[in-house]
Amino acid sequence: MGGMDVDVILPCLDEADALPRVIGALPPGYRAIVVDNGSTDGSADVARAHGATVVTEPVKGFGSACAAGVAAATAEYIAFCDADASMDPGELPALVARVADGRTDLALGRRVPTTRGAWAPHARFANRVLAVLMRRATGYRLRDLGPMRVMRRADLVALDLQDRRSGYPLEMVLAAHAAGWRVDESDIGYAQRVGDSKVTGTLRGTVNAVRDMSRLLREYGREARPRTVAPGPLRRTAGSTAPTAPAGTTATATATATEGARS
Repeated sequence: MGGMDVDVILPCLDEADALPRVIGALPPGYRAIVVDNGSTDGSADVARAHGATVVTEPVKGFGSACAAGVAAATAEYIAFCDADASMDPGELPALVARVADGRTDLALGRRVPTTRGAWAPHARFANRVLAVLMRRATGYRLRDLGPMRVMRRADLVALDLQDRRSGYPLEMVLAAHAAGWRVDESDIGYAQRVGDSKVTGTLRGTVNAVRDMSRLLREYGREARPRTVAPGPLRRTAGSTAPTAPAGTTATATATATEGARS
């Protein structure tokens, strides 16, 4: 979408080889915010050389990097994208459009592999299991945790996300559900990443991510977040659905929160 005000947050750990491709693929007017989370390969210098805004976050963790990027963002819309060139930033405008025209409050990109070996088997299996648990907890018809995602900056800040490890993407969906947001997903391409994977591409990284996300799901099941945050006034669109009530809330609470959700 031409003329949109979008900041793209790119959490980064040793992605010097991939960054030129990722930053270069951003649509015109989209600002890259590269959050360097302890790189030793000169990623920050590469990012600056290609016109990105660079934020240094010394506290290790995917959530720490994401939170630092959000703090640096000023645009009306925020997008998240992996910095390893496994996704095409050229697909972001379609997700931005879904939020901007009121079809959803949080637009996720469902990864569809386009190259052999793009998605490690153990990581893909873990994602499927977590997606099932996420659907049960929220009622959202989601099949992927969707690392490429778009939302309004003010709405995201209001969610006050706390996870600073691998659970950040899941916490966002759970908090969005508690706030009565509409969340949906659309397909995006998913290719072989550039360089070595730092998180879910390794078995250890996948185990750590699953542990963090399982903890969040258990906590959400025990005591749902209070429904005090909701995007602007609801304007129902064809095919939009309200989220189901999480454990510990009532149907009335869900309806009340949904009435405050943006269409």
